[in-house]
Amino acid sequence: MRLKLVRDETSFDFFSRTKLWLGISAVMMAIAFASFIFQGLNFGIDFRGGTTIRTESAEPVDVGAYRAALQQLELGDIVISEVFDPSFDDDQNVAMVRIAAQDGAEAVTPETIQSVEAALQNVAPDISFTSVESVGPKVSGELIQTAIIAVLLAIGAVLVYIWLRFEWQFALGAVAALVHDVLLTIGIFSELRIQFDLAIIAALLTIVGYSLNDTVVVFDRVRENLIKYKKRDLKEVLNISINETLSRTLMTSMTTLLALIALFVLGGDVIRGFVFAMIWGVIVGTYSSIFVASALLYRLGVKRDWDKPDAGAGTQFADIDA
Repeated sequence: MRLKLVRDETSFDFFSRTKLWLGISAVMMAIAFASFIFQGLNFGIDFRGGTTIRTESAEPVDVGAYRAALQQLELGDIVISEVFDPSFDDDQNVAMVRIAAQDGAEAVTPETIQSVEAALQNVAPDISFTSVESVGPKVSGELIQTAIIAVLLAIGAVLVYIWLRFEWQFALGAVAALVHDVLLTIGIFSELRIQFDLAIIAALLTIVGYSLNDTVVVFDRVRENLIKYKKRDLKEVLNISINETLSRTLMTSMTTLLALIALFVLGGDVIRGFVFAMIWGVIVGTYSSIFVASALLYRLGVKRDWDKPDAGAGTQFADIDA
């Protein structure tokens, strides 16, 4: 028996409320941008600078006792999280202690690390410190700049690729969808104060690739149907194309989400932020490939006959196969 989320043949009208979908997306992007500007992001030590100490002990991790012991040192914000991993032994209890760099210092000093280790040994005498990693604020500033450049270059490369593969109207629609996805992901991290570190940058770049794949599948079908249904209205052709790819789009998104939710529940604290970003990215990416990229393409219009040159409706540079 073949599993189906939707029927093979559907006839939903995705463009009867185009202005509404674009309006909702514009409002959500404005809220996300305002949250980023006025509230900022809760940068992790990857960007702020600081030290991460990984601990391991036979006794269960008591986060409250760890925190109480470290608060006496007055080191400011300290994040303590227990690390879960299915591969751990029963007597292997792991925790991550993250200490932000102190004001005026480039990193946590060795004396501070020693005092932290001594305080934790008072709580758990058998505790061992398996790794200590420090990142200075200067390096962190460079990481922020590099991360922004990486995301912008990825979106710029997508703009050129879609423009060459289709037409400029398709490129604008795809890039608008990608900007929509990235901005909403940054916005939810800002609004919920979830720690934003290098793993989230990796998630953003993955979201760009995932959302682009969905959008290109729809656009490929649009191009085929523009040739097949030359006499039909553009709105009708777009509706046919999205309905024809709807089952594939939803099945891909659902199976991806199932895997991500399993990772979110069982994957442990270390990758939880990355997986949350991916879950959110898959949801907004699926939405944007249907209601943002295609809706913008409908508003911009597109050349109808791909077999003949038409200087008045976009520019097709070449038939470049993926």
